[in-house]
Amino acid sequence: MELEQQLKLLIIESLSLEDITPEDIETDAPLFGEDGLGLDSVDALELGLAVQKKFGLQLDGENQNLQDHFESVKTLADFIRSQKA
Repeated sequence: MELEQQLKLLIIESLSLEDITPEDIETDAPLFGEDGLGLDSVDALELGLAVQKKFGLQLDGENQNLQDHFESVKTLADFIRSQKA
């Protein structure tokens, strides 16, 4: 299973988004704000923890770029790949 698909499933599971399927989440769509999934700051924390746990990453909440990495499924996948490299 490709990383983007894993992330979509992780978003749905970790945030208990019962009415959403992976197909509903566009890879390039914003995760936060009005235009995308509409996730909020609490969701960001939950998702950050889930990503750290699943992929064994250490995320630095003080890192200003971290917000950019969580912009969409695509940016998050690119970030995880770069951390694994």
